[in-house]
Amino acid sequence: MKPKTSQKSEVITAINELAREKGLSREMLFSAIEEATRTAYRRNLPKGAVEPQNIVTSIDRQTGEIHVYTRLIAVEEVESPASQITLEEARAIRPGAELGDIVEKDVTPSGFLRVAALAAKQVIVQRIREAERGQVFDKYVDKTEEILTGVVKRVNEHSVILDLDHTEGILNEDDMMPGEVLREGDHIKVYILNVSRDTVTPHTPQVRVSRRHQNLVKRLFEMEVPEIVTGQVVIKAIAREPGVRTKMAVHSNDPMIDPVGACVGQRGGRVERVVAELKGEKVDIIKWSEDPVEFVANALNPAHVITVFVSTENERECRVMVPDNQLSLAIGKDGLNSSLAHRLTGWRIDIKSQSQAVDMEDMIDDSLPMSATGSMRMEYDDSLSELEDDSI
Repeated sequence: MKPKTSQKSEVITAINELAREKGLSREMLFSAIEEATRTAYRRNLPKGAVEPQNIVTSIDRQTGEIHVYTRLIAVEEVESPASQITLEEARAIRPGAELGDIVEKDVTPSGFLRVAALAAKQVIVQRIREAERGQVFDKYVDKTEEILTGVVKRVNEHSVILDLDHTEGILNEDDMMPGEVLREGDHIKVYILNVSRDTVTPHTPQVRVSRRHQNLVKRLFEMEVPEIVTGQVVIKAIAREPGVRTKMAVHSNDPMIDPVGACVGQRGGRVERVVAELKGEKVDIIKWSEDPVEFVANALNPAHVITVFVSTENERECRVMVPDNQLSLAIGKDGLNSSLAHRLTGWRIDIKSQSQAVDMEDMIDDSLPMSATGSMRMEYDDSLSELEDDSI
């Protein structure tokens, strides 16, 4: 007996509404119902009935009418009713069938539409959830290495869980900024490290985020500086000590644009917004140069550099001479300034004061290419004295 028209229209209406409300594929929903229908048919077989080996279900995409078929092989004598059918019966279903052909026999029970709908409800709901999670996974996979704003949802002992719009982000202790205290409801910007599927619930995306990664600084400046987005200013290198200080080397492809000034912004507005997001982490913006002498001198900001000597014996190694009163500033507290300069440039830097250099015969060597250059200072702090206090 065929289902009533009202029942047919209910199926199509429900599928259309789910597809529209959840943003899901109609075909995916049809497939989910067909799968659920197969399960429902097997569970509702009469006692003593032979269960077919190969069951297929079909939903008419226009009417919603559901049919259950069993695929059987045409044989002369049936030995296995679950998989075989006589040639005579096969030809009654499909005229012209021959021995060995596979025919589909309609075995849809009377009134099966309502039974199937009730039995398949949980399967359909599960499929919808999986599809939604899959969509979330696809969405966030495309956002790897991007920056997002998250809301602190829960603070655990060794991690923070963030609400990232339809999914959760995991900020592990190792990815947090040192000393940063986060509370429920805080809005923070995070860098997406990777997106993977949970091993327990494979369709649930696990989004791991970071506040320590140096690319967080890069993305923050991309948000603040239009010249970076247009390609007029390029971030060449970043060295970061999270929560303390970052050095960023920038270059302009347009001689009319000052790359340092573009990143600092009018009255320091652009860099100040980045620093505020980084909870006060200081940012040195220096001008990149393909000349290693100039680049190293700039990288040691805020210290002034008198001269940079490039070694002819050791690759990417140089000696730097600074005024006596700038030595501690050039090295920085716990060696941080010189360490960041080394990581930024990729050069090993040996720093000496002017008086130390006079006493060292090998400091000034005719065999070493020499270029006297002064460092260019550009910092968001108000005064040199404040910089010196922070670095010593």
